[in-house]
Amino acid sequence: MRMKERKKEQLCFCSLGSLDMDVSGRKDMKSVKVSEGVNMTKLKYQRETETLLGRLHLQDKLQRKLSPADFLKVGPPVKQNNEVSEKDVAYTFLQRLMMLDYRARYIPVRQDSPEVSNSTLVREVFPEGTDDDDFDAFCSTNSVFDQSNLRTHVHPMDVQMAVFHCSDSFFKQKMITKLSQCQYALPLLVPDQVTMDIECPLWTFRQIRKTWKMSEMKDDSNVVTMKSMPICKAETPMVSFLRLGSPSLSKSQLMNTLINDRHNTFFHRNCKGSTKSRHLMDGVAEIAWYCPAGKPNDAFTDCIAFCNLRGDALLFEKQREILTDKSSVNVVLVPTKNDKNSAVILALYNGAKPLICLFADSDGGAVEMRKGKYKMGLNNRSQSEISEELRKTIGKILSGSHSFFQLESMNKVCGIKVDEVDTVCQKGKSAAMKIVDLLKGIEVSKIKDTYLPCQGQLWKEWSKIHTELYRLKGNIEDDKVQKEQKLMEKRQEQVNVSFSEPMKMFIESLSTLSGNEKDYFLKWTQILIDALSTDNLSSILQTYDTKWNEVLALKKKHDKTELLKTKQTELNKISTKLQSATFGLEHIFREMGQIYEAHESLQKHTKSGPTDWSKYPELAAELMISGHPMELMDGDAGHVPLTWIAGVLEEVIKKVGDKRVFVLSVLGIQSSGKSTMLNAMFGLQFAVSAGRCTKGAFMQLIEVSKEMKKDFEFDYVLVVDTEGLRALELEGNATLHHDNELATFVVGLGNMTLINIFGENPAEMQDVLQIVVQAFMRMKKIKLSPSCVFVHQNVTDIAAAEKNMDGKRRLQEKLDDMAKLAAKEEDCDAEFFSDVIAFDVQKDVKYFAQLWEGSPPMAPPNPGYSESVQELKTIILSKAKECAGITLSQFRSKIQDLWKALMNEQFVFSFKNTLEIAVYRKLEVEYGNWTWKLRSNMLDIENELHTEIQNRKREAVELTYLQQKVNTTYEEIKKEMRKYFDDDRDKDMLVQWRGRFEDKIKEFRDELVKGVKRKLDEVIQQKKACKKLDNKKTEFENNLLQKSKELAHKLKDKAKNEQELEKQFNSVWSDLVTQLTADTKPIEDINYDEDQSTVLQNLGFEWSLVNECKMSGKYKTMSHAGDLGHYVSLTTKIKNFFMGPFQDEEQPLIKTLIDDVEKQTINKMKQRPVASTGYSLTYLQEAANTVKQKVTEFESKKKYALKKEFTVDLSLYIFHRAWTWLSKYHKEFKVNNDAHSYVDSKKMQYYRVFLNFCKGSSSAVVLGELICDKLKSAVLEAVSNKVAKDLTDTMKSSYPAFNGNRSDLEKQMLKSLAKKGDFNSFITYIQKPRNQTETYIREEVQKYISTKEGKETGMKILRKNLDDIKNLVSIDLYDATEKVKTGGGDADMWMEEFSSLVQAKLTFNTICCKNFSDLNSFDFLKEEIENGLESIVKELRSLSLDEMDKSRKTPDQILIDQLCNCCWVKCPFCAAVCTNTLKDHSPDKHKVTFHRPSGITGFHCKGTKNLVINFCTTSVASDNSFIPSHSGVSIPYKEYHKGGEKYSSWEITPDESKLAYWKWFVCKFQKELEAHYNMKFQGRGEIPSAWKNHTEQEAVDSLDKL
Repeated sequence: MRMKERKKEQLCFCSLGSLDMDVSGRKDMKSVKVSEGVNMTKLKYQRETETLLGRLHLQDKLQRKLSPADFLKVGPPVKQNNEVSEKDVAYTFLQRLMMLDYRARYIPVRQDSPEVSNSTLVREVFPEGTDDDDFDAFCSTNSVFDQSNLRTHVHPMDVQMAVFHCSDSFFKQKMITKLSQCQYALPLLVPDQVTMDIECPLWTFRQIRKTWKMSEMKDDSNVVTMKSMPICKAETPMVSFLRLGSPSLSKSQLMNTLINDRHNTFFHRNCKGSTKSRHLMDGVAEIAWYCPAGKPNDAFTDCIAFCNLRGDALLFEKQREILTDKSSVNVVLVPTKNDKNSAVILALYNGAKPLICLFADSDGGAVEMRKGKYKMGLNNRSQSEISEELRKTIGKILSGSHSFFQLESMNKVCGIKVDEVDTVCQKGKSAAMKIVDLLKGIEVSKIKDTYLPCQGQLWKEWSKIHTELYRLKGNIEDDKVQKEQKLMEKRQEQVNVSFSEPMKMFIESLSTLSGNEKDYFLKWTQILIDALSTDNLSSILQTYDTKWNEVLALKKKHDKTELLKTKQTELNKISTKLQSATFGLEHIFREMGQIYEAHESLQKHTKSGPTDWSKYPELAAELMISGHPMELMDGDAGHVPLTWIAGVLEEVIKKVGDKRVFVLSVLGIQSSGKSTMLNAMFGLQFAVSAGRCTKGAFMQLIEVSKEMKKDFEFDYVLVVDTEGLRALELEGNATLHHDNELATFVVGLGNMTLINIFGENPAEMQDVLQIVVQAFMRMKKIKLSPSCVFVHQNVTDIAAAEKNMDGKRRLQEKLDDMAKLAAKEEDCDAEFFSDVIAFDVQKDVKYFAQLWEGSPPMAPPNPGYSESVQELKTIILSKAKECAGITLSQFRSKIQDLWKALMNEQFVFSFKNTLEIAVYRKLEVEYGNWTWKLRSNMLDIENELHTEIQNRKREAVELTYLQQKVNTTYEEIKKEMRKYFDDDRDKDMLVQWRGRFEDKIKEFRDELVKGVKRKLDEVIQQKKACKKLDNKKTEFENNLLQKSKELAHKLKDKAKNEQELEKQFNSVWSDLVTQLTADTKPIEDINYDEDQSTVLQNLGFEWSLVNECKMSGKYKTMSHAGDLGHYVSLTTKIKNFFMGPFQDEEQPLIKTLIDDVEKQTINKMKQRPVASTGYSLTYLQEAANTVKQKVTEFESKKKYALKKEFTVDLSLYIFHRAWTWLSKYHKEFKVNNDAHSYVDSKKMQYYRVFLNFCKGSSSAVVLGELICDKLKSAVLEAVSNKVAKDLTDTMKSSYPAFNGNRSDLEKQMLKSLAKKGDFNSFITYIQKPRNQTETYIREEVQKYISTKEGKETGMKILRKNLDDIKNLVSIDLYDATEKVKTGGGDADMWMEEFSSLVQAKLTFNTICCKNFSDLNSFDFLKEEIENGLESIVKELRSLSLDEMDKSRKTPDQILIDQLCNCCWVKCPFCAAVCTNTLKDHSPDKHKVTFHRPSGITGFHCKGTKNLVINFCTTSVASDNSFIPSHSGVSIPYKEYHKGGEKYSSWEITPDESKLAYWKWFVCKFQKELEAHYNMKFQGRGEIPSAWKNHTEQEAVDSLDKL
């Protein structure tokens, strides 16, 4: 009886659909037909798949799959609404999908081939015949139709599935995640395109996270609970939709009305672009989730999965069985008049799962035929009516007990392949599981403290101490040493707790797994870690939200009670707990970084394997190159791990090269959509939401695609995304200082900064703008100039142009207001924002539509948003075209510079652009090479013109002539400069100095030309002054020759008696000298000692005092004496004023007096024409008068007097300094103008001539010898000049001390001083750096020419020049001889011709030939001279370089002129010399590579004898103060620039100087320094004990680290 009722019920359930069928009799036949159909479908499917992939140009991607790397590139912006070629459809789909444009499915296709048609033109057919015939043809179904559009464009879902099949698992995951964000259905079951096996791509769902609000009634009230979890973990009801046959109603369209009637979650036949032919979708089961918003109008009260089996469910039995088994509710669409469906319907009807059958041809409402079994009619009913009834029915079913579906359960389904079963995936998962298993069972908030101890409290404490290094107090050097020791202790503690078991396992997996295994491992690790913290985070966030609202409510009431404080304290505790509970992959990498930093700072070497910390940067670099974000600033500690970042970037450079990058920084308040925008724009992987927002700052490297590289000068875009301003987690303990720090840091790093403003709340916008404008103002002051673009997100109506204009106007006004405020804050002049940075409000502001099209969580992204993203990308790339970016190494330096400066309170005065310094130093080296080329060329010109003047070939030298002579070299240098500034990789940075250096090279040329002219004019004057003597010399030489010849003729019989000959010659010689010098007075030598005494006595100083001062010799070192107190006369009145001993604060002023007087008197004396008029006593008188006058002026302004001894000593010191110069030029004057000296020098030469005549030598022999005598001195002079210049050239290009810039010279000199170990040399260097530098150059030149290499080089240069001159003279001899022979000339003609030729190269005085009229064999003369010349060259070849002293300028003097023509301004604190190569480098401030303890200059604490031990660079970071020498006002070191021009002209940047050199010096020479200055290193100036550990070698080595 019960069976009959059941049969009747079944018939009744099916009767609405008129399903009259023989269920049992036709079942077998149906199965056979279905099986045959499946086989046919399989073959057809494979063929159609190949054709489809060919049309989409994806055929090769089945083997070489698409990967994330293919799309993690900066490509051209995707053009909107443009038709694309069919072959480009797949890539365009992916590009649009990546930027969250749900219209990616609707891409208009351009008709490239007449075969493919979307909307073809109508074909015209005009058959012949009558009108009736036409009408019959018109109505006939068999008549001709246009067949050309039968092959249509590719179905949009075929494009999607084709791409899916052609992607690797990681790109599939990325693609499915994007489809989910676009609120599209996702493939759950997919037939393999070749084998037709069913695959479940479970892996692709792993990154999808759904958030919803569940509503339920509790105690008569509606309770809303928020849930957020990975969708794979979510247990939800599932409603499956199947169709049996082909009903007219679209199943997918019906499902859309249930989920979101405004969005096509499931693609259906009526969607734009749909075609009847689709190849890859049949048999695919898609899934989508409905997520309620917790509102009354929600379609369902809880999250529900909807599954849609594409195609006829009768043909896909396996998929049908899986879905009906997993579903909570099955919905089946059944067409009428079809007897194939009854078996399936019957099975479902008899099954345990609720069933809703929709019959297409029935018009009845929903009827429950049995519990959970419903039928509905669809005929003559509106879709909204059907949808509403279906929704209620499903809701009713699900309100009762039902089964749940979880994606992860697909792992257990038999007969299908789950992608995660893949061996590589399992290997990665297994490695990740091992780590996560260790973490289970421990509270999430304690995981980091337990297993990642290096980054927790230890790192925060280290960061705090490190920051305090820039806030030193008291005895700052000692404080600094103690803090540095504490830092090392913290590092040691980190080392001690390093390498927890999970970290070892993580590193080992990262090191040993292959490419894909490693990627799976990292993904699984993140997935499993997120799963650990999800529940914990959700509950903490809900607690935080509740507590935050309570605090806000109290603040609104202006409640100042203890309750508010209590609530805020509780809020801070929850915030701390939230930070502890936030745990992700970034924390593991942070731990790696801290392990590396700790070991690197201590240089702790560990064994290989996971504990080999030195490999960590390489591992991180590989990930960064592959597109993983890398933490730049730790969000928890608020600190940048500089050593780690530098190590990672160094490894990146090793792997990809020092590529250029365009740095794009992004700023904005928390949750303003920055990360979402970047992910959409570039396809990045910044975390958008996992229960937390981005913490800290992260950087990600994106390669520029090949098609784009030709338009840009950089290879990568490096994106820096930030934690956000006013972050929720930091509320309460994060101040405006934190925001300013973050903003300044990322703005400074970026070539461009995107400022992201969310919403239209002016108060929030003002907060952000104030921070940003101040950051840009700081950039301007430190000469960094990033561009900026403002992005205004979530604007309600971006289409209204008028509103946009008004918005831009208001933004401009706010920016201008903020600029004025920031200008006051930063002590800068700025009226408008455009004064701070180049900004065009029309071009540099972009309005963004709201992200969601509707209300989340079911709203898809707004298409206008993706359009805005593309427009912004276009703006960014157009600006990027104008920028060359920076190299990775420069970016690394920039991070260091900015962060170190930010550690200081005075950012602008603390910023030290090491990158700029490095570029400038390189430029200085080039400038040194350019100036040397000019100087070298000018030396050649000077030598050439000097020879002409000495040979009386030139009587004047014009400036224009000299400029013309040097112009070729000058133009070459200008060309080199242009090339350097235009082509150098740092040209963007070099441009700031281009104009200045072009001017400087011109100034150098002009000064060089004027200097040479001045010297040559002096030579011309000297030549004119001794013209009378030169004429006498010629007459004298003629007389000597005549007398010698006559005397020799008389005494030819006594030729063998040499004594008699000498006696007779001496007799004649005496008479001749007496005749010649009768009317000339001998020039006396200088009696310098007597002159000094005379001058000082004439000034009124007692002889005894003068003599005593001379005897003591103290005056020689008074310029760098340490203590000058003994020169002060303390009268009774003065003693009363000082109330004690002479104040040491006056000592620097007396030293300044000494320096000023020395400079003035010596410069004045050097202007006197000593070389042309000789020495005069008046020079000393002028100097002594100046000394007395300056001392008197000084005393008139002081309340104390200086003893007479001071004036005497200072005068003697000036005389001492002037002696070398005066004696040198007086000697030169005497040589050129003293007839007595001249004739004495010629005696031996003419004695030999006399002997030759006596021996009967021919005129050719005698004349030849005379000529060779003159040639010898001329050749020696010319060769000396050439060797001096060439040797200098060699040393300038290859010698370490001379071939760099000024800083390099300084380093080498300090090394030399350390090696020498002479305290007095150090003091000279400290007090008189230029003097010591000149001494060092002389010593180094002497040392070089004493070395084997130097000697060999020098001799090589000497021989080459000797050979060159010998060859030139030989040619001149030949030419002169041939010309005389041809012209039949005499001796005078030969002499004139030879002199004319040789004087172009050598200084050569013509010999009068009237005594050689009998000369007839010029060939013999030529031969005699050549033999003599050979002897000369041979003799000169054997000379040492020391004997080559006839050059007008020695190598050391040339180098001094070249290298010392620079800035010599001294640091006002430590007297370190500015190391700028340019003498006048305004507007650049004075800088020095390394400062030193101020005490080494005698700097001491006021009112004490305690020398200051502090480095300037430490002082300016401390809270200490100083009193400038010119005022009594105390000034904080941090504001040293307010101390006057002497201080403000310097740039002293704080640093953590670990330079051992000066620490070693102070310790080594402590006693000598104390004795020198009569002070002590004691009290606050006590030397830190740690300094005494430095060795000399460490000191020297430390110089190389700079």
